[in-house]
Amino acid sequence: MTVTDRSHELINTAAQAAADKLAHDIVAYDVSDVLSITDAFLLASAPNDRQVKAIVDAIEERLSKELGAKPVRREGDREARWVLLDYVDIVVHVQHSEERVFYALERLWKDCPEVELPEEAKATRGKAEEHAKLRAAEEAAELDGDWR
Repeated sequence: MTVTDRSHELINTAAQAAADKLAHDIVAYDVSDVLSITDAFLLASAPNDRQVKAIVDAIEERLSKELGAKPVRREGDREARWVLLDYVDIVVHVQHSEERVFYALERLWKDCPEVELPEEAKATRGKAEEHAKLRAAEEAAELDGDWR
């Protein structure tokens, strides 16, 4: 099996919406050979809960407006640490950066082929690591200032 045209359309639209909201490390996997319940997973992350929610809202809005797709299930809303949008053909995971590192979904699906994404989505790779280094430097500078 392979990702259907419809699934590819959903993945690309969702990935673009996530990229537009500055999501980090957007990646999609074709899981159709290992799971019968969906064709593909889209993973994205953000450094804070508010941004996770903004990304989820943007994905939902864009898929609804442009493709008439509504999720059959939405989980994790209240905490906005890991929100799952189930569109049957695809499942979108938007995680807080800490959850993304901890659960490492990429490890689970690393044997599955990656789905080609729009350039803007591919450009988000490595953003979480950049953000973490920047935050660590800011925190170190703050601590350094406290000790003087």
